[in-house]
Amino acid sequence: MNFQNTPYFDYKLFSGSLNNIFEQGQLVINTINQYSFCIAEEDVNFKRALVESDILLPDGIAVVWSNLILNRSKIKKIAGADIHDYLLENLNKKHGKCFYLGASVSTLDKIRNKINSEYPNISFESYSPPYKSEFSDEESEEMINQVNSFKPDVLFVGMTAPKQEKWVNKHKHLLDSTIICSIGAVFDFYAGTIQRPGKIWIMLGMEWFGRFVREPRRMWKRYFFYGPIFLIKTMFEKQNKKGLGDITCFKDNEQFVH
Repeated sequence: MNFQNTPYFDYKLFSGSLNNIFEQGQLVINTINQYSFCIAEEDVNFKRALVESDILLPDGIAVVWSNLILNRSKIKKIAGADIHDYLLENLNKKHGKCFYLGASVSTLDKIRNKINSEYPNISFESYSPPYKSEFSDEESEEMINQVNSFKPDVLFVGMTAPKQEKWVNKHKHLLDSTIICSIGAVFDFYAGTIQRPGKIWIMLGMEWFGRFVREPRRMWKRYFFYGPIFLIKTMFEKQNKKGLGDITCFKDNEQFVH
């Protein structure tokens, strides 16, 4: 896959154009933010799923700032809701098919109604898997069969992180879909069961604060516990990169000690 990426810790952050992604063969698209970064440091299977993404989107202003500190390069924040809208617009133009895997039946019904209204050229199908932390082999097989019987151009997976990313990474070779995109809370945003912070918050790079204000009990740890941890990790990585640069400089000038 020929995409423009930026080295970022152990990852490759997407920093290019999403044009022509439908012509690239099967793609797995994931997102990373400060919270998922920290969780991935504790969960090797989750980290593997993010590292092995074909496209890893910088979903969060903290990741954008962190990359600026580490690489001195500006990248664009692309949230799960942004890639969701982008893919739907393209599917509507192509008269394509999308499948939503995750969420409750009532949420999926709301999504179906909205898709039919806003994107009349898209064929839609969905499946609500059991709500549990891990799926049995039989449950995973049923989920795969539901997807493959429809053969979607885009499979949206919304089963919360890190469960959704790990499930996709384990089963992606069995899924008959051109694009597989894990987008978590976007199912509820699009269905209207949870309101995404308004455009002014997003434009100011403060979408995280809007989410915290609405759900302080659920979000405080994500931003005020893992946030400082993420900042510390960024500064350590910056210092390590500086140290490696110094070593390289010394070697180039033959000033290192044997």
